[in-house]
Amino acid sequence: MSQSDQKENAEQPTLVSEHEHSGVSVNPRAVCNVCKRLFRDPKILPCLHTFCSDCIGQLEPFSVSSRRGEAVEEDRPAVAVTVTVLCPDCDSEVDIPPSGPDGLSTDHLALDEVFLETLVTDGPLGCDLCGEGGAESRCEVCCVNLCEFCCQAHRRQKRTASHSVQCLEELKTRGRLCRPVLCSLHPGQELRLFCQPCDLPVCLECAATLHRDHRCCPTRDVIDRHGDRIRELVSVRLRPRLERLTDSLQKVEVSQEALQARVDATANEVRTFARGYASAVEAHCLSLLHRLEELRVQRRNQLHLQRAQLQQALSDVRGGVEFAERLLSCGSDAEILSAKGVTLRRLTSLAESSYDPHPATVAPDDGSSISFMAMEPAGELEGYPLVGVINSKTVDLSKCTIEGLQMGREGQQGHFTLVCRDSAGEQMARGGEHVLVSVIHKEKKNCTVETTVVDNNDGSYSVSYTPEEPGTYSVWVCVKAQHVKGSPFILNVKRKVRRHSGTFHCCSFCSSGGAKEARCGCPGTMPGGFKGCGHSHKGHPGKPHWSCCGSTVEQSECLPPSVLAAVSPRSHLRTVEL
Repeated sequence: MSQSDQKENAEQPTLVSEHEHSGVSVNPRAVCNVCKRLFRDPKILPCLHTFCSDCIGQLEPFSVSSRRGEAVEEDRPAVAVTVTVLCPDCDSEVDIPPSGPDGLSTDHLALDEVFLETLVTDGPLGCDLCGEGGAESRCEVCCVNLCEFCCQAHRRQKRTASHSVQCLEELKTRGRLCRPVLCSLHPGQELRLFCQPCDLPVCLECAATLHRDHRCCPTRDVIDRHGDRIRELVSVRLRPRLERLTDSLQKVEVSQEALQARVDATANEVRTFARGYASAVEAHCLSLLHRLEELRVQRRNQLHLQRAQLQQALSDVRGGVEFAERLLSCGSDAEILSAKGVTLRRLTSLAESSYDPHPATVAPDDGSSISFMAMEPAGELEGYPLVGVINSKTVDLSKCTIEGLQMGREGQQGHFTLVCRDSAGEQMARGGEHVLVSVIHKEKKNCTVETTVVDNNDGSYSVSYTPEEPGTYSVWVCVKAQHVKGSPFILNVKRKVRRHSGTFHCCSFCSSGGAKEARCGCPGTMPGGFKGCGHSHKGHPGKPHWSCCGSTVEQSECLPPSVLAAVSPRSHLRTVEL
């Protein structure tokens, strides 16, 4: 740090004090949140929060880890120590490089804010060179404030004659500072080039010496490519996530209000019911309110935890997005490239975070399961029978049961009932649950069956379906987007019932009046050229049977030809009309 910068930093506490004394508000972007003073050598932490280098160095270590590197002396390998601290703003665990805070990226935007803050102070600025006269100009290359005499001397010197010197009054009217970013190794040299192998902005002297074998190109040639990476993370991934987090947080806050409103309404019902009783009933009323308060505290704590998690995630993403957008909109090419590394790492970390709730999946408990059952027996107190209990039953998916899910029939409507139960196995006394039922063919995935779910408002739900094809189906039964115990279930659907087309008779000889060409579905045969069956002849079933299939059961299904071929020693034709 140059003497002028050190002198400027040394005067900052007085500057903030003068602001506070005069009632002028200080730009928060120019003030460190740790020391509450204007930034001194501001550094960017991996979480994209900026603090003074000295303030970062004074943070208490959260953890310390060491890693052995290459040997610098015989039998003495180098040890790199990484210190992890907690960010004072967001409490994130961030690693400090082995070189300390100096290894962090400098926040040049913060330096711009500090200088702009010094321009709007009421008191005059002193000359950074002589320390006597009032500063009227500023060298944008050396970053020093100059009085009129020192400004003339600055222009006469050969080394600084080409520097850009601006009037302080003109800078005040701009409202924004555009100053070059100088090389820390070669004072006075601006970072105009970008070393691609090292991924760093460099000056001309660095490119000619330290990076002479590297591919260096002007910053204006690479700023679009690197800036687009930051811009893509913000617009494509983080902006939509920021909106989702905001919507989710709003949903939780609305649920908190709904929970309180529901509790208050239930409490009013309890008080109205209990006013007509004597001291025993009044005691019972107090016990009911106590139970209701316990439920409120329990549900409120759950919502508070969810709200805190969403707020933290929202704060992290908002901070990253705001920093990145400010860097892209306010920073110069060198400023963007200087902070590119830490910015991309933070934005990528935020974009890949596992905690990314979608508003459609956020279902906070708004107290809808809490209700007052006025006529429910509640025992006795001092000999008085009491009624009225607080009901907070919730559905236990492991206790829900399916009733009536049996064999289905192609083209015929089937039915079964879902019974929602609580953790004690008792049927819920109310409806209103979100029930989803899907019936899918196991072999033909595109074959689904339309289902209808009817809420019976007593904890049971009637489900109807009509399969159009025979086969084995999977029946998915979900409550609150989760499977009940046993789901998916197996449903076997038989083909349509085949009606008999023949005659239920004793034999084809009798039914046809002795026609030799009359055939029968049974395997019976007769001698003398008869093609059908007769009493007591070979293959006759010995009882009345169907002429179309040979079945001996009158109230039965007609077997298909494939089944007949499998059970018959010979192929049978259907009987002619008898």
